[in-house]
Amino acid sequence: MATGRLRVEETLGALNAALGAGGPVWFKETRARHLRARDFLAPRRALQARFEDGQVPEPVVHAVVGLQGPGVAPVLRCEPTPAGLALQLERSAVFERVLGAVAAYAAPAALPAQGQRVLLHCPSLRAAPCALRLCQLRAVLVADHLARALQVHGVSVSLVPAVRDPHMSTFLQQLRVDWPSASEQASTEALLSRALAEFTSAGDRGALPPDVLGSVRLKELVEGRGRTAGYDPNLDNCLVTEDLLSVLAELQAAVRQWPEDGSLGLAAAPDAGTDSCVVIHVVSYEEEFQQQKLDLLWWKLDDHAPLRQKHLVCGPVKVAGVPGTLTAPEYYELRHAQVRKASALKHSRDLAQDPAWTETFRVLSVATIKFEMLSKAPQSQLLVVLADGISTKGTKSGTFVMYNCARLATLFEGYERGMEQGLYPAFPPVSSLDFSLLREEGEWLLLFNSVLPFPDLLGQTAALDHIAPGLHITARTEMVCKFLVQLSMDFSSYYNRVHILTEPRPHLFGQMFARLQLLRAVREVLHTGLATLGLPPLSYI
Repeated sequence: MATGRLRVEETLGALNAALGAGGPVWFKETRARHLRARDFLAPRRALQARFEDGQVPEPVVHAVVGLQGPGVAPVLRCEPTPAGLALQLERSAVFERVLGAVAAYAAPAALPAQGQRVLLHCPSLRAAPCALRLCQLRAVLVADHLARALQVHGVSVSLVPAVRDPHMSTFLQQLRVDWPSASEQASTEALLSRALAEFTSAGDRGALPPDVLGSVRLKELVEGRGRTAGYDPNLDNCLVTEDLLSVLAELQAAVRQWPEDGSLGLAAAPDAGTDSCVVIHVVSYEEEFQQQKLDLLWWKLDDHAPLRQKHLVCGPVKVAGVPGTLTAPEYYELRHAQVRKASALKHSRDLAQDPAWTETFRVLSVATIKFEMLSKAPQSQLLVVLADGISTKGTKSGTFVMYNCARLATLFEGYERGMEQGLYPAFPPVSSLDFSLLREEGEWLLLFNSVLPFPDLLGQTAALDHIAPGLHITARTEMVCKFLVQLSMDFSSYYNRVHILTEPRPHLFGQMFARLQLLRAVREVLHTGLATLGLPPLSYI
């Protein structure tokens, strides 16, 4: 049997190469109604542009059918249809390859991250938690998720600022945000000395606010090198304060003393250099202008400041039907109360005083918030509807994902109990399973749309085009939430339709074990995806 992880990207690449010179033509199907007949399609219009009269030469079709190579899925047939050239994989062989190596498909694909270092700076974390606005909370959650996605790919990540407010540390723990804390501040002496030499003449010193040390001109940097393209042209004077220098000193120290494992607080290699470091400032739209000043001031006062500074700007968060400003702690408490109310309605009793449910309520509250905040591209505006109740049947919510996570746990617990009672035999070696018994439409949907492409999806979440020109950078931090919601919808539909744990009859065990192995893969993918959000799996709701 062939070895190595199958990949959608490699398969698409091989299919396009088989058609000869030209741009990409093939695409992967995702809709259930199309997957009944085909897995990939080369559309008719694209073929007409590539071949005369859209007729694909017979040798090319034979080459497509005979495709082989590392990561390329085996092809069963390829034939012309009114929609174009339709291709179907050898599904039982794909099931066997994928489900015979479940762990490989719950892990990320390799990224070219050798020597790459990313400093993630989230200015919102300098606010007091009682004053943290929802747009700032969104920036914090985006930064945390992005850090996890990068770290799982082996990228060395440093997080700034280290949180010094104990109330903020407590709130971040409540939100399951993994961020470093510290009690000491970096020295600003060297930066202050450089700033004093750069201060413009203020004339009457009394014209400056009492907490301002002086003013530095930034105009020449804005108008100068291409690296500053995208900065606001109105940027000029920057009022320098002790707080501003403290921020710069911490960024400077984080770059020069990079932790060996990418987390703050461990042994560091002093002055490791800045060439391989990119700084990404994850800011709310309200903070961007001030952060632009800070970027330029850093270059002005530090000859060794990283050449690459990028802004990941999180769009505004609007709250429907709520006058005034809702703070992040108030938002959490509101969602937590809704979770407890929904659980009381579902179980016909108040579980709020049950210690066994306390942690479950906290996880569900955080899941609700993270899926709400992260399910849209961070650059876009987000609308939060607080009046929406919390329900496990709301198919686009974090609660729905956690509910299906618990259903999977219940399924496997049911099998374990059945085995202990002698109803089912022990799980056989995976190599002995007959995956040709997986014939349900929902089974291929789960494998082809969820398990098989998952490593590539993790890679897309962590992919940052930090060498592109301009100030701003985009990130696909919405992808994991959307993926987990769709996976949960597909699993829920399959689970409601198909009886997994069969009657304890030997002739039914083969299909049951093949299905259980498929759902093992689904469970591993689901748990890995939740881990990138800082969410633990739940075994009951």
